[in-house]
Amino acid sequence: MNRRHFLATLVTTLAAQALLPRSLMAQSGADYDFWFTRLMYDSGDWDVDQRMPANLITSLIEYTPLRVDPKEHVLALSDPRMLTAPFCYLSGHKLVEFNPDERRNFERYVRSGGFVFVDDCNHDIDGLFAKSFEDEMASIFGPQALRKLPPRHPVYSSFFTFDGPPTTSFELNGWGDDIVHDYLKGISIDGRLGVLYSNKDYGCEWDYDWRNKRWLAEDNTKFAVNIVMYALTN
Repeated sequence: MNRRHFLATLVTTLAAQALLPRSLMAQSGADYDFWFTRLMYDSGDWDVDQRMPANLITSLIEYTPLRVDPKEHVLALSDPRMLTAPFCYLSGHKLVEFNPDERRNFERYVRSGGFVFVDDCNHDIDGLFAKSFEDEMASIFGPQALRKLPPRHPVYSSFFTFDGPPTTSFELNGWGDDIVHDYLKGISIDGRLGVLYSNKDYGCEWDYDWRNKRWLAEDNTKFAVNIVMYALTN
């Protein structure tokens, strides 16, 4: 059973429990295989890298046969509608401190088969976003839940093939902690990756006017395609 089936089951269950309006059951995935959902949260700054979703969506349309919603969706993490999303994105520079509703939805979504890509815009390991987000994950899933992914993790070969996580220009320019991170981290539930966590600032790397893509020696959004394809098929 892939992640789409997990989430379809979750939507049905929540509707039966009156935790989600039944009208959402007809809306969830009826027209598209994928839609991009950005998560708002009360603390910090969630509305970063505003051109990134459009670039990711364009690459999915260009490279894959998926039926892709061309619009970015923005939902509050506290909103139960986020539980119907096949893929969620959460990012920022500042404090991450979930309120009770945000914490409940994040845990329910991940434990039920959802996928969240979390990107630290500071691209460091000691900044406020990194420390506070990792503390949140420890409080929800346990202190050992967030682990480094091995270099041969399936996310690196789910569509295109990469030898570990691609390096970003921000790391090479020495911003952030002056470290080129050769790993990503994740939280797995029952063998299924539910949280993919990056200190590499992919959001900024993919945040450019789409017309500049023609100047790239290698399309840097290809790894974004991998992340989405992994999220949908595992």
